Amino acid sequence: MLFRTFHIPPLAFLIGLVALVTGGASGLGLGVVRRFVKQGAKVVIADLPRSKGNELAQELGSSTMFTSMDVTSADDVTATMGEIEKKFKRLNVIVNAAGIAVAHKVYNFNTNESHTLEDFSKVLNVNVMGTFNVIRLAIPLLYKNEPNEDGQRGVIINTASIAAFEGQMGQAAYSASKGAIVGMTLPLARDLAKPGIRVVTIAPGIFDTPLLGALPEKVRVFLKKTVPFPSRLGNPDEFAQMAQQIVENKYLNGEVIRLDGALRMQP
Repeated sequence: MLFRTFHIPPLAFLIGLVALVTGGASGLGLGVVRRFVKQGAKVVIADLPRSKGNELAQELGSSTMFTSMDVTSADDVTATMGEIEKKFKRLNVIVNAAGIAVAHKVYNFNTNESHTLEDFSKVLNVNVMGTFNVIRLAIPLLYKNEPNEDGQRGVIINTASIAAFEGQMGQAAYSASKGAIVGMTLPLARDLAKPGIRVVTIAPGIFDTPLLGALPEKVRVFLKKTVPFPSRLGNPDEFAQMAQQIVENKYLNGEVIRLDGALRMQP
């Protein structure tokens, strides 16, 4: 018996929505940008001037816009909100994917050097302050939306990490920053419940991003084996798929969702 294979085009669940993706020119943010555009959303790619955000916007066409933005700058974020309102007239979804990391032990006994306060502060400033800065300055634009049948006006998706729960050696700064994002998820959801804005955080495991792409192949192979199932690195589109599901499921709020293939990092 012969079976014919039919191609079923993806359903465009996000048609009509406008989404802002910070760190949207690479890694997890790039995965979100590509998926959301494919699903029919208008997407604002926010990233640093040195990123490839402008080229990405040109590639994806009129449904996207690149804005040069440092998430820690109030002026940059405010300007971006103005650009979004001017071009798309509204903002429905924010995906905070911008972030940085350093790898330093609190004290290096071989070099007799302490973890610098500057590095620690920089990671917290970008990851925590940057995330909060975007949220606080975007709320007025989200609030302008007409509420739906549930009273919802918008959705905010933040990016933590499993390092918030099982940080490795050398991850004190990174784990502290991601732990802070986890910790502020519920208070933000409660703060924004009355105006109808949901807040959900994704805590990804080991994903195939440019950061891991720079590692030697033997290290990548080892990391894949640490993931119970499926034993591989996560695909940025799987992160993006989770972001899409958060937007679609109106009852998800104030929650942190691990996306890690059952990985629990060991010391």
